[in-house]
Amino acid sequence: MTTLEEQGVWYSVALDNIIEDPELKDSILIQKSIMAEPDYIEDDNPELIKPQKLINPVKISRNHQDLHRELLMNQKRGLAPQNKPELQRVMEKRKRDQVIKQQKEEEAQKKKSDLEIELLKRQQKLEQLELEKQKIQEEQENAPEFVKVKGNLRRTGQEVAEVQDS
Repeated sequence: MTTLEEQGVWYSVALDNIIEDPELKDSILIQKSIMAEPDYIEDDNPELIKPQKLINPVKISRNHQDLHRELLMNQKRGLAPQNKPELQRVMEKRKRDQVIKQQKEEEAQKKKSDLEIELLKRQQKLEQLELEKQKIQEEQENAPEFVKVKGNLRRTGQEVAEVQDS
């Protein structure tokens, strides 16, 4: 069993052979001295359970391996599974969604009953009448003062004539 100091000497000897930059060597030595080495590396104790890499079930599956192999072959040949950029795919999807939405709206309009059609016509007529009334009120408000007075005189004259007739 070697001590940490002996391991540090071994690392420094190995680093002298590999790395020539003294600053880089020092930083690596500091990192190595901070990290503790596991006990099971040095001991061949049969009672200890040595760690093993966990098995990834996705990578082991046959489907995944076949797909990966196919993708690698296509990449080597220069064939991409989807040649379209992502933006183009998104834009095409939006266009398809808009077309489907328009078709649904057209179908909904075609399926309207006679009652719904008649109600819509009446609603449009009422809206037109309200717009006309608003226009008349705006014209009266914007009219000059003498026109308003003349209209008031006419109304009072008609009211007086009606009262005298009755």
